[in-house]
Amino acid sequence: MMSLGRVLIYGGKGALGAACVSHFKENNFWVSSVDFNNNEQADAGILVSRNASWIEQEEDVLKKVGAALGDNKLDAVICVAGGWAGGNAKTGLAKMADTMWRQSVWTSTISATIAANHLKPEGLLALTGAKLALEGTPDMIGYGLAKAGVHQLTRSLAAKNSGIPDDAVVVSILPITLDTPTNRKIMPNADFSSWTPLKEIAAYFHQWTKQEERPKSGSLLQVVTENGSTYLSEF
Repeated sequence: MMSLGRVLIYGGKGALGAACVSHFKENNFWVSSVDFNNNEQADAGILVSRNASWIEQEEDVLKKVGAALGDNKLDAVICVAGGWAGGNAKTGLAKMADTMWRQSVWTSTISATIAANHLKPEGLLALTGAKLALEGTPDMIGYGLAKAGVHQLTRSLAAKNSGIPDDAVVVSILPITLDTPTNRKIMPNADFSSWTPLKEIAAYFHQWTKQEERPKSGSLLQVVTENGSTYLSEF
């Protein structure tokens, strides 16, 4: 069966990334996964070197994406790579900020470069910020710093002359807590009805890739789940 489109998932082996790969494959898309680890469900797995610099990672990933695509273009570039670390100014701020920057800002900027070179006109570039980073994060400064950087990147990429293809839509989702096995393990007594299921996020990405009910470019979209129901709130 002919694929309905092509998408690239940056962070395709993580919990949310793997859910996105599965969702798009189930809906007959060609999918590439970019990650430190291979996602065997993807049509093209692109491995990132852990020891490479930011510039080296960008050059290597861009080269591998070009080889995987050939003359084809992507309908969507979706970056869901990231992580979390706590800590204030007394507890290894530089170390935590560096880790968070690598996980969120490096991946987001490389995704932007991929989109600038391989996304179709009217395609989708989706990044992952955080609702918490809309305000101060004193007990997780590195995390807030990196996610705020993603928010600024989103607004910049949506503006004229950013290098992103004409009429493409650039957005960031701003989740609160995702319903992942790891989160359930470390917070077993939490209210899971306020956690966002991974399939809900994947479904939003799928809808926007099909150019259905897209938010305006530059949107920062808070993902809110209440009593098991999920909705978006634009910031």
